[in-house]
Amino acid sequence: MLKLSSIKFIEKVLFTTVLMFFHCSFVKAQTKESQVDVLINREMKERKIPGLQVAIVQNGNIILNKSYGIANIQDDIPVRSNSVFAINSITKVFTGTAIMQLAESGKIDISAPVSHYLDALPESWSKITIKQLLTHTSGLPDVLRLMDPQTGGFATYKNEKAIWEKLITLPMDFEPGERFSYNQTNGDLLGKIIEKYSGKKFVEKFEEQFNVAGMKHTVFGDSRDVIPHMAPTYFWRKSLDGEVLPEPKLINNYFEFPYFRRTSSGLNSTSEDLAKWIIALTSGKLLSKASLEQMWQPSKFNSGKTIPWVLGWGMNKLRSKHRAIGMSGGGRAAFLVYPEDDLSVIVLTNLGGSYPEDFLEELAGIYNGDITKSDPVTLLRTTLREIGFDKAIRFTEQEKKANPYFVPDEFELNEWAYRLAAKEQNQEALEIFKLNVHLFPQSWNVYDSYGEILLKTGDQKKAIAMYQKSVELNPKNEHGLQVLQNMLKK
Repeated sequence: MLKLSSIKFIEKVLFTTVLMFFHCSFVKAQTKESQVDVLINREMKERKIPGLQVAIVQNGNIILNKSYGIANIQDDIPVRSNSVFAINSITKVFTGTAIMQLAESGKIDISAPVSHYLDALPESWSKITIKQLLTHTSGLPDVLRLMDPQTGGFATYKNEKAIWEKLITLPMDFEPGERFSYNQTNGDLLGKIIEKYSGKKFVEKFEEQFNVAGMKHTVFGDSRDVIPHMAPTYFWRKSLDGEVLPEPKLINNYFEFPYFRRTSSGLNSTSEDLAKWIIALTSGKLLSKASLEQMWQPSKFNSGKTIPWVLGWGMNKLRSKHRAIGMSGGGRAAFLVYPEDDLSVIVLTNLGGSYPEDFLEELAGIYNGDITKSDPVTLLRTTLREIGFDKAIRFTEQEKKANPYFVPDEFELNEWAYRLAAKEQNQEALEIFKLNVHLFPQSWNVYDSYGEILLKTGDQKKAIAMYQKSVELNPKNEHGLQVLQNMLKK
């Protein structure tokens, strides 16, 4: 029988051990949080982001939810946990989930033509499937052409009836399933299917998801709506009213999403709400495990090549290790889910063109260091900022030999390069487009993109050669043919 003194000693040892365990866990958590702070502060400074929210989900729990900077510059209001941000095209993952819920209940078949479910569609649209709407391979003309004067549209087209009467007269852009082309008509048709086969307005159908997940601050709306705690969206502009400014100016963004377009980009939310939605989705509260995996499975073009999107989700990293699926919106909000790692990262900002998708995987790498190494774009980004973008090809070839998980993806590299170009990092963009040509010499699209940045940087002779190669590989590349025709006229 143990003496009282021995029992007290054992209790003291156990108490000390437990205390040390919690202390070590606290210190470790603090270390990760401080690493997040360093990364976020660096990116906010480099990208000139006024305000930002970040949330981390791990093992089914929100382990970090932080706010940084200023939500409303006019009134000097800081970002708080209830600050609401425009999430734009992230709305599409809610649309995809609503469609999968209808499929799961047996009301629709996503492999069936849209014409089976909606009446009065043009004959040329009759073979387009719901799956092709979700993956942007439908070939439909983009409704934005009729709504944005800058893209040849007409400002008079403000109501749905007028727009659709004109839209259905336009020719298809390409045969369904032949190519990928991101456009908003797809989301509009999906909204019509949701309303017809759920028997509810799509707003009500979406609110079912919000209620299940406990999302208290997520609402539809645009600049015309009064939304509590809304963080305005800003842009840095180098020119205004046709005149070049002496230095970039921060301006307010005004945006409108008519009701029928809100399934594509009409939601506003917080990082915490999105974290709650991810937890509800991955825990089976919104979809069965089978339906979730179906939504996240890659689809194929008619050629058999993998489409860059999964069903309604645009960030699709189908790699053998640390698979990730997610979405970005408006160049200002983005998130990724790592199903096998039980980890998710969410970043929302109030700056259009901040492209937080660029540093999501680096952020995830704080919680799983192997993720950074497994993502080619993140590894390239973090390395090339140190050694120089002109070393992109040399570093890539070295890494391909040393790292079996380093398998660059043509679509991801192309998207990254375009984001660099959008931020006027033209030389860096040029090097990544050049890398893509090096890695994928049989792709007509990489030559087209490389030609575009060469034109932008003033190398017309080389641009002509790239467009000629693109058209040689794909004689149906109408964009390349048009650009070549214009250049050769001069």
